Amino acid sequence: QLQLVESGGGLVRAGGSLRLSCAAYGFTFSAYNMAWYRQTPGEERQLVAFITHAGENTDYADSVKGRFTISRDNAMKTMYLQMNSLTFEDTAVYYCHRPTYPLWGQGTQVTVSS
Repeated sequence: QLQLVESGGGLVRAGGSLRLSCAAYGFTFSAYNMAWYRQTPGEERQLVAFITHAGENTDYADSVKGRFTISRDNAMKTMYLQMNSLTFEDTAVYYCHRPTYPLWGQGTQVTVSS
């Protein structure tokens, strides 16, 4: 079955860390660039981080540069988002996304308490 499944969200205090995971099913994960997005109520989804299919290139939203790290393990068909120095403004639902032949995960909630 073709799907992306996120995990790892939760409640964390400001300054803390979380690692999100995105497991891919039903397609050749290593062939696709991937991305993390996030969304808060009433707002559009925003790109957080992007990684090329072999992991050789990454890009980040300015708001997370230096704090978040995107990575992938193609053998495990999994993408990660390491989030450090979290702030209240990072509170959102985080989505895993395959841009080509678009595919979205169901999202995982990250809540940062001040």
